[in-house]
Amino acid sequence: MIKVYYDDDADLNLLEGSKIAIIGYGAQGRCQALNLRDSGVDVIVSELPGTVNYDQALADGFKPVEAIVAAKEAMLIQMLVQDHVQPKVFTAIKEFLTEGKALIFSHGFNIHYSQIIPPANVDVIMIAPKSPGTLVRSEYEAGRGVPCLIAVYQDYTKKAKDLALAYAKGIGGTRAGVIETTFKEETETDLFGEQAVLCGGVSELVLAGFETLVEAGYQPEMAYFECLHELKLIVDIIYSKGIAMMDYVVSDTAEYGDYIAGPQVVNEESREAMRQLLADIQDGTFARNWILENQAGRPHFLAQRRMRSEHLIEEVGTRLRAMMPWMR
Repeated sequence: MIKVYYDDDADLNLLEGSKIAIIGYGAQGRCQALNLRDSGVDVIVSELPGTVNYDQALADGFKPVEAIVAAKEAMLIQMLVQDHVQPKVFTAIKEFLTEGKALIFSHGFNIHYSQIIPPANVDVIMIAPKSPGTLVRSEYEAGRGVPCLIAVYQDYTKKAKDLALAYAKGIGGTRAGVIETTFKEETETDLFGEQAVLCGGVSELVLAGFETLVEAGYQPEMAYFECLHELKLIVDIIYSKGIAMMDYVVSDTAEYGDYIAGPQVVNEESREAMRQLLADIQDGTFARNWILENQAGRPHFLAQRRMRSEHLIEEVGTRLRAMMPWMR
């Protein structure tokens, strides 16, 4: 069994007297900063002036500064800007990553794919909450926490793991439980989950089901309800109870359909496609393509975003969701 770390395994006193810089005040940045501050940790925030996030930081009682100022003042520097922005920020703050400091991430992409090469005389650690930032905050405020992953990439001080656990405790993670992983494992499994299941797989499955019904002459509204709207009902059961309980809760007809139809849709060809996705993640093909896409100004990415937003399912969904006041 994998070891799970809890409050008694972490010493928040390790952060005493050390300022933590939160670079990026988005969903994760805001909630981690607030939780750390409420845990008694000295926090400094970096965000771009004139942005919504900057204004939010001010409203939350922080005085946002430039990244180089935050990095200069802090002993621990948490990179919570988006993946494609991190290398540029790192280049700006690198000179302030002096001996014994800690560089922190909540996702391992840039370290694992060598887009950021940290100095040899600093700790490099990861604390990755397994939930959206808003839940990190609301669970903390409720006296609970969300599970977190920790990883150590570089242990210069020989205290990097203890430091990661202390940070996890500061944001409430050790209340729920913390699991140790590696930058490689977290990055590759995270990317695979997003592509094969959570974003890519689910989105294409919903669109394919919707298009199949519409092409067969059914009303788009009916297709929307059956292939998208009701997805939340099923996911909520799986999320809270597991797949076996979902099968138990739905009708026997639906359960029978699950057993005979699921393997026809997600078949050996689908599994082979998943294996290829994983191979592309493991050998760096996906990372190289994404890095080049950003360097080229994101032409394919933006075109796909536009096409997705113009799909019939979005038009129908906007209209139907207006009938659902509980979503507002």
